[in-house]
Amino acid sequence: MPLAEIPEAVVGGALLFAVPGLAVARAIFPEWRFRGPDGLRRALETATLAFVLSIGLTVLVGGALLGLAPGGFAASWGDPLLEAILAAIAVVAFVVGLLEGAYARIPPARPAPEPDPGGEGAWPLSRALERLNREEARLVRKGTGGTADDARRLGEIRAERARLEAAREVDYAR
Repeated sequence: MPLAEIPEAVVGGALLFAVPGLAVARAIFPEWRFRGPDGLRRALETATLAFVLSIGLTVLVGGALLGLAPGGFAASWGDPLLEAILAAIAVVAFVVGLLEGAYARIPPARPAPEPDPGGEGAWPLSRALERLNREEARLVRKGTGGTADDARRLGEIRAERARLEAAREVDYAR
């Protein structure tokens, strides 16, 4: 490779493998920062996402050019249409990220997501129901040898389980 083509190869490689994906990733996740306790993890996530998005965008744009260009499309340095489109995508994504606050010193505040009915709250409910089922099974196995206190406790367990299941159904219905 002649020395004069090295800068073109570097710019072309960056446009194919990094820049558009990085700009899109920053536009999608403007609150991600590379400092602090999660900084290294966020940087690795962003670099991986940037690489995958860049490859995906290159494939999508190249496929669209193959299908839409009359007479076909030849990806070569003499025909930099692919690189120009990827650069345009990167510029648009950079502007969107800039407007979203991705490059600001202080990350933008994101509204807290609505709680998902049956989402993370389902685990404590499932554990409580499982505990009640185990206790009920233990008391049922005890059977006739149990005391009046055991019979009362069995009724309480069944009532609590019914209450929790009804609350779960109401939560899922929302």
